[in-house]
Amino acid sequence: MKNYKELVADSLQSVPECMAWDLEEKLNSEQQPLLLDIREGDEFDAMHIEGSIHVPRGILEGACDWGYDDTIPELVQARDKEVVVICRSGNRSALAAEVMQKMGYKHVISLQGGLRGWNDYDQPMLDKDGNTVDPDEADEVMRSKVSPEQMGPSN
Repeated sequence: MKNYKELVADSLQSVPECMAWDLEEKLNSEQQPLLLDIREGDEFDAMHIEGSIHVPRGILEGACDWGYDDTIPELVQARDKEVVVICRSGNRSALAAEVMQKMGYKHVISLQGGLRGWNDYDQPMLDKDGNTVDPDEADEVMRSKVSPEQMGPSN
C-alpha cells in the first residue's frame, strides 16, 4: 500500500513541474498557458491567480472530456496547449496532472510549491470579488493546520 507522499512522488516521475518564477515568465510571454486551479471552491474563492480556471479535483475527469455536466469546453480543447495545474502546495496538482496526461493532455505541468510557493515569491492573488489578497493573510490561510489526531500513531 502506498501513502499520499509516495503517490505524489510516483506522479512526479512523469509530470514536469515549474517554479513560481517560471510561471511568472510564462504569463508574461506571448503564448500564455492555461491556468487550472483544482482546489476546492472555498479555497479558490479565498485566493487564486488571476485568469485561472477553477475545476475542483473531484470533477476533473468530467471537466476534461466532452459530454458531461462538468465539461468545460476551454479545458477540453486545451489538450495540445500548455496547462499549468495549481493547488495549495503542489501535491494535488501533481496527481491531477498525471490523470490529465492519461487523458491525452500533452503539455500539462504542476506548479511546484503551489500557491504557497507563488505567494512566497510575492506574486499577486485575487479573491472571488477581484480584490488583491494580502500576502501575509494568504500565508496564514494556507498554513498547515494538522491536528495531533491527524498525525497518526507515533512509531
